[in-house]
Amino acid sequence: MNEKVVELKGITKVFGTVRASDNITVSFNYGEVHSLLGENGAGKSTLMNILCGIYQPDSGEIIIRGERAIVRSPRDAISHGVGMIHQHLKLVEDHTVLENMIAGQKGSFFIRKSKLEAEIRALCDHYDIQVDPNTKIKDLSIAEKQRVEILKVLYRGARILILDEPTAVLTPQETQNLFKIIKKMREDNCTILIITHKLDEVLEISDRITVLRKGKYIDTLINENLEPRTLTDKMVGKSTNLEIVREEVKPGDNILEVSKIVVYNHENAHALFDVSFSVKKGEILGVAGVAGSGQKELCEAIAGLQRVTEGSIRFNGEDLVGKTPRKIIDMGISMSFVPEDRLGMGLVSSMDITDNVLLKEYNRQHGVFLSRKEAKKQALDLVDKLSIDTPSVDTAVRLLSGGNIQKVLLGREIETQPELIITAYPVRGLDVGSAHKVYDLLNVQKQKGVGVIFVGEDLDVLRAFCDRIMVLCNGKVTGIVDADKVSREDLGYMMAGRHMDEVMADV
Repeated sequence: MNEKVVELKGITKVFGTVRASDNITVSFNYGEVHSLLGENGAGKSTLMNILCGIYQPDSGEIIIRGERAIVRSPRDAISHGVGMIHQHLKLVEDHTVLENMIAGQKGSFFIRKSKLEAEIRALCDHYDIQVDPNTKIKDLSIAEKQRVEILKVLYRGARILILDEPTAVLTPQETQNLFKIIKKMREDNCTILIITHKLDEVLEISDRITVLRKGKYIDTLINENLEPRTLTDKMVGKSTNLEIVREEVKPGDNILEVSKIVVYNHENAHALFDVSFSVKKGEILGVAGVAGSGQKELCEAIAGLQRVTEGSIRFNGEDLVGKTPRKIIDMGISMSFVPEDRLGMGLVSSMDITDNVLLKEYNRQHGVFLSRKEAKKQALDLVDKLSIDTPSVDTAVRLLSGGNIQKVLLGREIETQPELIITAYPVRGLDVGSAHKVYDLLNVQKQKGVGVIFVGEDLDVLRAFCDRIMVLCNGKVTGIVDADKVSREDLGYMMAGRHMDEVMADV
């Protein structure tokens, strides 16, 4: 069916001096899966946030089912049948599935629980979603929580669903299950709008694909015999090399040796249990696992930010267990940590690029007063070398795009000339061009003999870029494999809890 269900006409949205949406006109049809592609800052999320009522356009109009719609809030959007499933799920962890689904709805207090439960189970059966309405959200996996979000907007009457990076934290098997649900929704004549960076998934699931660039509409393509290069060329505006290079470097001795470490989380449960591995000089070790498998605790334990109750972490033979980050620096340990939370742990969002560089350098300066001169020179060098798009080095980092923030953070850490780099999800949410810049930066370090721990979520990237991949599940290592000898599916099984020996025995 090619009948339009939504038309966005002349949508413009300005934030300060940035035109996030610049006179965009695009339409979406009944019963189609429609993906939105574009680099960071292209305007994808802004456009969808306007459709679901989070932002209001400065000009333009929204037409839903042939009539002009006023959408001032997500509640208005739901009244028009539009619902959004955000990348960061908005569920109350201590409440049940049923309680989350009816929260905030008028009259829900007086509805019989048995009737609600029957309606939810019927919806689950229709979409083949295995979720118990009486289970608490905190007891569900990430994939199950996402299904609850989908059920929630469907239950509230949404027939136009917006999914923001829906496969970012899913295993390949979970992704395929999600695609089955999406296809079933399409069969029911729902319209599914997907914001994503994963071109292979876009080509697998989409009927049509709209490309945005720097806030402007570029093109809408029917997904028939499309090649990834066609899409990336339109996203970037020029021909782009999509190949991820694994530099062939002869690894040296072990730079890091982790032996049987145990770490507890804030709820006094095992975050890491009996974890052992090593990293060599000139090697990139990938770390795979569904969200919450211990990746964060692992990185922070090595950096001295998490208490290790058992085991050892040896850097060039020196045990780091029990040492604070300051003590590790005082020991002369040359290590950099690029955390997942770029503007929480990595950089100070309100500070400019120069001052964020100075934060890394201040302990090297002598005397009472700090000099910004050297830090400003380093900041200017970073902007030049990494092609950081910023008005000046005096610009607050929170005003930069995600890709440029990551370049500032990674570039600052590399400038310290570390022997080991720990980086958590360094290309999450980055467009193709920014992601390849990160790969290039890390490959240069690898060639210099630096060891790299690369925590990632895209299994194709881990297989193409890393030398070995360690898989975590519920805080335990289920396998360490050569990246060029393992399939996405094998990694997915290990991420779900099967041990490497079992998986390889089935091959």
